[in-house]
Amino acid sequence: MNFEDPDNPDPDQCRGENAIRPGKKDTQVQLVISLALGLSAFIAFCILRPRWKSLYAARKRHSNPHLGLPSLPDSFFGWIPVLYHITEQQVLSSAGLDAYVFLAFFKMSMRLFGSMFFFAAVVLEPINRHFIDNTKSSEIFLFRPYATDYSHELARRSVGMEKPDGDQDNSFNRNMGYLWSYLVFTYFFTGLTLFFMDRQTSKVIRVRQDYLGTQSTITDRTFRLSSIPEELRTKAAIKDLVQKLEIGKVESVTLCCNWTEIDKLMEERKTILAKLEETWSVYLARAPRGATESGPNGGGDDGFRGGASSAPEVVDEEAGESDHLLSGDETQPSERQRPRTRFWYGFLRLQSRETDAIDYYTEKLRRVDEKITAARKKKFEPVSLAFVTMDSIAACQMAIQALIDPHPGRLQTKPAPAPSDIVWKNTYATRFSRRIRSWTVTTFVAILSVVWLVPVAFLASVLSICTINQFLPSFGEWLKEHEIARTLVQTGLPTLVVSLLNVAVPYLYDYLSWHQGMLSQGDIALSAISKNFFFTFFNIFLIFTVFGAVTSILDVLRNSLKDTTYIAYTLARKIEELSVFYTNFIMLQGLGLFPFRLLEFGSVAQYPILRMGAKTPRDFAEMVQPPKFYYGFYLPTALLVFILCLVYSAIPGGYLVLALGLAYFSLGYFTYKYQLLYAMDQPQHATGGAWRIICYRIVLGLVVFQLTMSGYLALKKAYTVALLVGPLFLATLWYGWDFRKRVEPLTRFISLRSIERPPGEGGGESAIMDGDGAEAAEQREVLRRGSTVDEDREKGLRFVNPSLVAPLEQPWIYEDAPPPLVGSGAGSSPGNTPGRGTPTRGTGGIGGGSSNSSSSVSLGDTHIWRE
Repeated sequence: MNFEDPDNPDPDQCRGENAIRPGKKDTQVQLVISLALGLSAFIAFCILRPRWKSLYAARKRHSNPHLGLPSLPDSFFGWIPVLYHITEQQVLSSAGLDAYVFLAFFKMSMRLFGSMFFFAAVVLEPINRHFIDNTKSSEIFLFRPYATDYSHELARRSVGMEKPDGDQDNSFNRNMGYLWSYLVFTYFFTGLTLFFMDRQTSKVIRVRQDYLGTQSTITDRTFRLSSIPEELRTKAAIKDLVQKLEIGKVESVTLCCNWTEIDKLMEERKTILAKLEETWSVYLARAPRGATESGPNGGGDDGFRGGASSAPEVVDEEAGESDHLLSGDETQPSERQRPRTRFWYGFLRLQSRETDAIDYYTEKLRRVDEKITAARKKKFEPVSLAFVTMDSIAACQMAIQALIDPHPGRLQTKPAPAPSDIVWKNTYATRFSRRIRSWTVTTFVAILSVVWLVPVAFLASVLSICTINQFLPSFGEWLKEHEIARTLVQTGLPTLVVSLLNVAVPYLYDYLSWHQGMLSQGDIALSAISKNFFFTFFNIFLIFTVFGAVTSILDVLRNSLKDTTYIAYTLARKIEELSVFYTNFIMLQGLGLFPFRLLEFGSVAQYPILRMGAKTPRDFAEMVQPPKFYYGFYLPTALLVFILCLVYSAIPGGYLVLALGLAYFSLGYFTYKYQLLYAMDQPQHATGGAWRIICYRIVLGLVVFQLTMSGYLALKKAYTVALLVGPLFLATLWYGWDFRKRVEPLTRFISLRSIERPPGEGGGESAIMDGDGAEAAEQREVLRRGSTVDEDREKGLRFVNPSLVAPLEQPWIYEDAPPPLVGSGAGSSPGNTPGRGTPTRGTGGIGGGSSNSSSSVSLGDTHIWRE
């Protein structure tokens, strides 16, 4: 194809497929931009890290000190060696299995692409330089695709024509013999990838089995029993059913019920509590003239995040706050005005009146507490889901991995999520409704994938020189004279916009995953990974390569129906055309944006807004909590980069992409290692389930790599060599199918031989010894030096809806957090708690100062408001 000259674009080629056209300085300019962004962010992080520890060491400051995580020095670069020497076992014991698996993918990628880079640079690239024009081997790859005329080949295939007799097979042309090296390296790189993946999979499985088999948590002994028939929906019936299986003793049964009423009341209470705290903060901020104001607590040693806001001092401490609030003294109200609010009542809530806001929300809180107390005493209708806790992990695993009932779809068992990981409102949703929600979200995601074609294809064409010359000719003429500016507009901006899409879109798909009806946050996290990868792979990769533009989608599909190899031809051609774009994309993601993730630029940018919006001590306390680390936001982009490195690995100049891939995964490993260990918390608990998702996506990447190489060789008219990629393609598909049968169950369950039984029960260490027994024993010794992070997280937890038993929080008024209401657990009466509505200095909240019920203040309808 005769590619357009960026300085003199051909109007006939100004279509979406020619949108991102490389120029001579595109990669150099992108490298300078990426290094400038990355180095500036990294230096800023090194400066701010010791000063803003409440942000950059938030997790370390809130985590258990017994986890043994080393403290990082405050020196400029001194933290790097300490972070480097943190072992995998320390990662496992302090951050958990999900963090270990996530970092294991980056570590495996570093080793894989380091090895591939060596062979591509030392063996394959010299072959290319010898047989291909030296000016086209690496220079043209970076600055402009090969000027190979593929147009006639694609035109011939698009109309379904067969190969003409004069079209000679170059497979056995001695001058084209170097094409066999591409076939060899396609096989070699595929085998190398599967070798590294298989070895890392074996290690992940071994670590996972040892980790889960040695710990003892309520989650490991509990399984989820679903599709329970109505006649068995009692705790006694379920317990009797399981114990008759003779697999172990049942310790407890949590039968899920329709808790809609109590959950809604708790949500209502949360809203009222926030309103009351905000009202108090407004009132206390209106200090009387001459009173001493105490500003917000600095929150420690840095000042990035403020602590809880301290309350202003009361002028007359002996009189007490209640005397000023409720006595007939007219002096205090004139000095500190109490906030007012308007509420609506009567028929259709058409009448309103204004009243004291503190008393209004205090009374509303008291009334909803009474409703919660009454609701907690009710019996709710059971549903078809239960959590059954056994006396041992082995008994639980036998129940999970066995068929319980001979009727299809009844009494199905699955591993239970951690109690803190359960989305309780979905436990009492019917299976039909959850399935409908799941299919609805899936359909919506599919529709979104088509909708995304419009903005993605628009971005792929609007920033091209062709489009600019058409709509802004004067600006296009100016760009012709300024090559660096043209590079920024034509290649830099699309790369940046695609990167921003990768940042923004995951929030939407994470929101959709939360509304899909899944029972645990871990399942939601894995679903978000799959959805975001689908967007990244389909819209960012396939649309930019195979289709190029919305208008060409139908053409590609129509031609592929006539000739099944058309997609392979198109993929190979577009991969070569878009080499600069994807090179710049990897460069920007790795060198430019990883330091910004380390800097937590989003948290820093949001802080002034959150600080201005924070009013209550609870708001300030939430600001100093560690940010949340969501794997669905970061893993899909890493998987796309992995696939891009595979796709470009064996074509001329591919060693440069492999070098950038090595840099990407190296920087990503240390960035995420720091964040997972020191800065951010993981709300989900998926027990390393992301590894099977990673492996399936790697297999997909290998399939795309092989299709690309087959099409690339066919475009070189080496048809025999192209056909010889076929067996490798089939072998890769077989490997993926075999992985599903052989490996996937070990990423979901705990093998019985991996379970460490207490002495006296039989088995013990000898039960898990095999060929890797010494290494397994060593790992167990390291793991059991202390409790795992999951054991610490689950201490004292049980499978019960928090709405039924959670203590009711008092309003948080002053700096220190108040204790929960006395006796506010299940079956208590929070309405009888003394001192309601009377802030007491030192407790941080309302009440708690007096145990004499006569000191409580009645705020009934006649005193405050009427509904």
